[in-house]
Amino acid sequence: MSALLVAGTTSDAGKTIVTTALCRAYARRGLRVAPFKAQNMSNNSMVCATADGRGAEIGRAQWIQAVAARAEPEAAMNPVLLKPGGDRRSHVVVMGQPGGSIDSRDFVGGRTHLRDAAYAAFDDLASRHELVVVEGAGSPAEINLREGDYVNMGLAQHGRIPTVVVGDIDRGGVFASFFGTVALLSAADQALVAGFVVNKFRGDLDLLRPGLDELEALTGRRVHGVLPWHPDLWLDSEDALDLTGRRARDDDARLRVAVVRLPRISNFTDVDALGIEPGVDVTFASDVRGLAGADLVVLPGTRATLSDLAWLRARGMDRAVLDHAAAGQPVLGICGGFQMLGTRITDPDGVEGTAGADEPGLGLLDVTTTFGADKVLRLPTGSALGAPATGYEIHHGRTTRHSGEEFLGGARAGAVLGTMWHGSLEGDELRRALLAEVAAAAGTAYEPGDVSFAAMRERRLDLLGDLAEEHLDLDALLDLATSGAPAGMPALEPGASR
Repeated sequence: MSALLVAGTTSDAGKTIVTTALCRAYARRGLRVAPFKAQNMSNNSMVCATADGRGAEIGRAQWIQAVAARAEPEAAMNPVLLKPGGDRRSHVVVMGQPGGSIDSRDFVGGRTHLRDAAYAAFDDLASRHELVVVEGAGSPAEINLREGDYVNMGLAQHGRIPTVVVGDIDRGGVFASFFGTVALLSAADQALVAGFVVNKFRGDLDLLRPGLDELEALTGRRVHGVLPWHPDLWLDSEDALDLTGRRARDDDARLRVAVVRLPRISNFTDVDALGIEPGVDVTFASDVRGLAGADLVVLPGTRATLSDLAWLRARGMDRAVLDHAAAGQPVLGICGGFQMLGTRITDPDGVEGTAGADEPGLGLLDVTTTFGADKVLRLPTGSALGAPATGYEIHHGRTTRHSGEEFLGGARAGAVLGTMWHGSLEGDELRRALLAEVAAAAGTAYEPGDVSFAAMRERRLDLLGDLAEEHLDLDALLDLATSGAPAGMPALEPGASR
């Protein structure tokens, strides 16, 4: 078995980027590579095809890592997916299928069944691939959670997986973070931490070199590379940490798209494709002012449709959306956002929280939604706006159209469109047809570009592979994965005493 675990000093340190880069770089070397994340906490997910046709849900990041590895995405690559439903409770997906819910109090000792599923999935993947590149979660130094950990050092101990720690130097304090991460671990866990990778470096590497040398001397562990900051490293994200910096700005934009930043926003990658089009400015809006002047308002997916609808109303954004539609300007609702556009939403069994909830929607589309325990996981195909369309469905709500046109598993009434299909805007023809309608409604002369979203994704993945080849010691990292962590690395205090 060959495996390497990519841990991080913090969330959003660059684990996903480095794991994806390694998947692409080693796949280009001809290795059979698989990505793996034992447990992902994310509202951004994707549907994988299955032999029985049920579909399987995994984190969006692991799906894109599979694409980078040129491997078929499957449930084993992300056996446990937690989808936050509140501050203390998450809905659980196990091996691609709904698995109940989990409370924050369960995080230390109540996840044995999830650990077993994760370890079995890792063992299975490792038996079928030459290399498994494992992404950790959060930080391995979250010592309050170590007892029940099966994502970072718990997994590393299970598979005797050598580990490298990624730190984001752009945030500052990276040397202290590297040293402290190792030093807080027990001696047994430290024995598997074999080195570091610096992420998002800007400037002269010669100025950084003395710090790298001292870090190596203090820890007895190598720095395996320094990845530069790059403006084009924008991948399908697993959480909302980067939404502020996710703006696809075009200073010469003719069309402005405002996406409502719902508190429990999910699958916001749906709008990424709009941001690649020249002349289109995509922003995320949390108040009425953010919607002002938009040519297209998007209500995205959400993991909590009813509570996010209440949030929308509390901020007066519901009125702004209604005024926008009344002016004949386009509104697009996707999944939960589509459900909000309907006349009524009911939750008899409390799937979203409160049993018996029954609330009016915005009333822009003649559809009603009822939540049920069964989850729909599909990869539909069809057409809309005169263009072929594909997408994926992930939802508990069953939405019924009572009148109006059918639109991608949803409904349309004039300039108001709602769909249950995530990912449909990645289709180049459909995206351009939608933007043409938006431009016509705005009375704006707009000429869509000829950019291919799929080709751009591939270019970004190849860019990651190129950066890994140039700035990481891929041979040394592969040797780690194959031979294991080197013996004799010093154990640092205070963890060395544990």
